[in-house]
Amino acid sequence: MIRRLLAVAAGAALLATGATTAAVAHDNDPKPTIVLVHGAFADGASWAEVTERLQRDGYKVVVPANPLRGVASDTEYLTGVLAGIPGPKVLVGHSYGGAVITELAGTAGVKSLVYVAAFIPQAGETIGALNAQFPGSELGPDTTNVIPYAGGADLVVKPESFHAVFDADLSNRQSAVLGASQRPVAASVFGETVLKSAPADLPKYALIPTGDKAIAPAAEQFMAERAGAHIVKVKGASHLVALSEPGTVTKLIEKAAR
Repeated sequence: MIRRLLAVAAGAALLATGATTAAVAHDNDPKPTIVLVHGAFADGASWAEVTERLQRDGYKVVVPANPLRGVASDTEYLTGVLAGIPGPKVLVGHSYGGAVITELAGTAGVKSLVYVAAFIPQAGETIGALNAQFPGSELGPDTTNVIPYAGGADLVVKPESFHAVFDADLSNRQSAVLGASQRPVAASVFGETVLKSAPADLPKYALIPTGDKAIAPAAEQFMAERAGAHIVKVKGASHLVALSEPGTVTKLIEKAAR
């Protein structure tokens, strides 16, 4: 009888130890680093509200400066950025940044992709053709200015068009600041062929703001469904949804991180 009790006690102790070890191992699992890649006509400030929330929830966040010079060259630059980030990573792309994270998807340590009002192209496509395939985008010659320079040309959104096209759900004052600080994008990016598709087995998430006037929401829906992404829609939100609805965007990113 005593021997049986000792055996039961030993077994219980072993189970308790195993449970404690599992709990410790779970607690020690590193959270992935969240890499937020901004799009055209924007900079890292477009992620400010989301960054603050992620950091508050214990995530390490990296918001690199996307050069906006071309899909291939931007991918090459950001490959170097990712190489300096140890451990698992979640890549989040906004707008044109979606094309860049698609090219980066095969990088070691990338565990999931999040597309926020973003392009999800496949190999052989251009983002210009994808956007023109569906009605709804107001980006074009009437709403942009060309900045020519030796060897190329950049595009910027006209100040009088920025609010309507990019952030109609933000205040006029905030929109004016964002429009004044926008970063030009090389005009050639819209016709550049994307070389890679994201791996089919990599988890993907897509947030679609239904009030987007920069990328047609129908185009975002088509690309997200084709990619097999988990889709979240934000009714009436603008292209800069990460600033107007940062809580919803953060929630989706953290779901991808888990």
